[in-house]
Amino acid sequence: MRRAKTVIARKGRDAPGNGQTARLYLATAQKVLERYLPRIVRCLGELNQEEIWWRPNSASNSAGNLTLHLCGNVRQWIISGLGGAADVRVRDQEFAERGPLPRRVLIRRLRQTVREALRVIRSLPSDVLFRVHTIQGFRVTGLYAVFNVTEHFSHHAGQIIYIAKMKRGRDLGFTNLLAAPKRLDNI
Repeated sequence: MRRAKTVIARKGRDAPGNGQTARLYLATAQKVLERYLPRIVRCLGELNQEEIWWRPNSASNSAGNLTLHLCGNVRQWIISGLGGAADVRVRDQEFAERGPLPRRVLIRRLRQTVREALRVIRSLPSDVLFRVHTIQGFRVTGLYAVFNVTEHFSHHAGQIIYIAKMKRGRDLGFTNLLAAPKRLDNI
């Protein structure tokens, strides 16, 4: 039985195939952020100011808190962790805010954060994904950092969508199974 060889980058250069894989991975990460940003913006637009800061209970977060949290997470992991900007995040404040920060402020912050993160992602050399970085006290590869952010972003986007659907009592039309790709290689 033959063992598969693990291909990793050495001394800042791409190992064979890693550059192409890294570019494909980063393009996919961009698509995730670009898909969920307008959905979050739309949900914030569906909610009135009181509903943006509504919490179903003390153990849950409001759509406003989740939006601030996404801004902090994306900034810390991508813009600072991989892009080199100063890490100014104060995570506890994201959850302590009770509003009412105006909707337009939340939307502007989220759009600006995602825009900056996309700039960083587009400019990342492939080898950054294979290097180890210390982000939020964790030693992670750049690949893990990008994966963590996109997974985290889609997770909390789903929570914000759920809050908007619950408050509006209707489907917001984000899922169109007929438009979904039939094959994975179409993604």
